[in-house]
Amino acid sequence: MLEALAQAEGAVADCLDTPSWALPEHDLVAALDAAHRLEQRLAAVKLALVRELDGRGTATAQGASSTEVWLRDRLRLGVGAARRLVELAVTLETAPAGVRDALAGGVVDVEQVRVIGDTVSAVHTAAGSEAAQKAVGVLVDWARQFEPTLLRKLSTRILDHVAPEVGEAAARAALEAESRRACRDRHVTLSELRDGRLRLSGILDGETAGLLRAAIDPLTAPSGPDDPRSPGQRRHDALADLCRLALRTGELPERGGDPAQLVVTTSFETLSQRLDAGALDTGLHLTPETVRRLACDAAILPAVFGAAGQTLDVGRQRRLITGPLRRALVLRDRGCAFPGCDRPPRWCDAHHIRHWADGGDTSLANAVLLCGHHHRHVHGSDWSVRLGADGHPDFIPPAWLDPEQLPRRNRYHLRT
Repeated sequence: MLEALAQAEGAVADCLDTPSWALPEHDLVAALDAAHRLEQRLAAVKLALVRELDGRGTATAQGASSTEVWLRDRLRLGVGAARRLVELAVTLETAPAGVRDALAGGVVDVEQVRVIGDTVSAVHTAAGSEAAQKAVGVLVDWARQFEPTLLRKLSTRILDHVAPEVGEAAARAALEAESRRACRDRHVTLSELRDGRLRLSGILDGETAGLLRAAIDPLTAPSGPDDPRSPGQRRHDALADLCRLALRTGELPERGGDPAQLVVTTSFETLSQRLDAGALDTGLHLTPETVRRLACDAAILPAVFGAAGQTLDVGRQRRLITGPLRRALVLRDRGCAFPGCDRPPRWCDAHHIRHWADGGDTSLANAVLLCGHHHRHVHGSDWSVRLGADGHPDFIPPAWLDPEQLPRRNRYHLRT
């Protein structure tokens, strides 16, 4: 074996020295197929060696705690890859001869072997050895056509092909077991990081996953061809939009007798002079710019204290844009007024053009609808807003974007 492997290694080294650019296309494709078959055959040899070493206890004899640890150090693998190698070696040893022959012949790869082994074992349990042997032939044939992920999906219906008399009952039992597992495993974890942010993780059952996708997918599209946000950032912002909408409905359960709300605690100086910072009731600190932006929206109730800590205002309705005033604002802007944005009114905040802390009043002439993304953008950039002669909002771009600073409007919501 050592001599044969040395010869194979020399042959591969010769291939590396051969310029692939010199090959015609059909030879290049044939060489790729041959290299892939050789890779799978070598994998079969490697797995056989791993299984023999594991069975002999070589790892523990050489002082390692397990074969996985020994392989990690010997082959410089990650511990996960080493563990999968040992598991696959066991799978291949216990698999029917047809599976081992398919891998040795380069017909299937190691990931397909894992799928076939798992499936054949399940078929043997459900329908016996004869059906399991039939499954080997079907699965190996499928493996010639489909990659491992699709092969695993197809394998869920293998009983329909090899044992249809038990396939329907097995499929129903599998579906029920999957439903119970999904119900048992469902969870969402919120882990607070040191800087006050949250790490969100969890597993959703099928129904909830469908609900989330139906709600979040329409909100994750880029806001335009130049949207700088990554897909993950767009999903984050879409989730924030969902939370704002839920808070705005007023239908969430009360907590301690109060409606669900976001409370920002800050000083008057922070709002009026952009000093210091604010804090949520969860303890997370916010920048002055963020506090001023949140203070615009009727769905977010700011709690403002004086220098001595006395309460000056907790969501004063005369400052917040609600009721008939918001309805008039929706009728005027019909959605986010920022140029090029198509977000509807229900996803928008009511922004004070001149902030109330700077002397601005709460009126239709001092308000504009902005979606969450553009609300943050206006508060954190050099864009400015004013009402035109016809009473509709104009947006003035910063000089670096447009040296002439020509006013721009949102034409998306215009009705003909």
